[in-house]
Amino acid sequence: TLRDNREALLAFRDSNYLLLTAIFILGYAAIIAFALPGAAIASITGGFLFALFPGTLINMIAATLGATATFLAARYGFGDAASERMSQNKGVMGRIKKGIDENQWETLFLIRLLPIFPFFVSNIALSLVGVPLWRYVVGTFFGILPRAIVYTWIGAGLSEAFARGATPDLGLTF
Repeated sequence: TLRDNREALLAFRDSNYLLLTAIFILGYAAIIAFALPGAAIASITGGFLFALFPGTLINMIAATLGATATFLAARYGFGDAASERMSQNKGVMGRIKKGIDENQWETLFLIRLLPIFPFFVSNIALSLVGVPLWRYVVGTFFGILPRAIVYTWIGAGLSEAFARGATPDLGLTF
């Protein structure tokens, strides 16, 4: 679909850059916020539409906004109470909470750099352990940078391959 509609998409982008950027960011943020499938495809599309730069930045803003929406929903839904209960727990949960509290930056970057848990699970979990919002946003934004670059680069490579009339293959990812 991207190959067949490349010229029309890029022409629309060029004549409606700010509008398309806003729609793209809102759509991608909604995918993340509602834990819908397609985040990787959205990142690739961001690279296809906006190139490596500013596509990476646009993808990072969108993903961070969506993740922050999930974080805040969990925080205001039940996160503060859960965090308080974990702090008072003398067992395993209390020790986990204490360890995270003592190493919040490291934990944030580890969770973002090594996708051990699904993205939406980590968004909720980090709200439950009481990570401050500003630290969460900064840690998420910079922690997703490596993956954002890779997926955006793949999308930019697709656009370049289609411009040359080439058929993409696995070599494109490398």
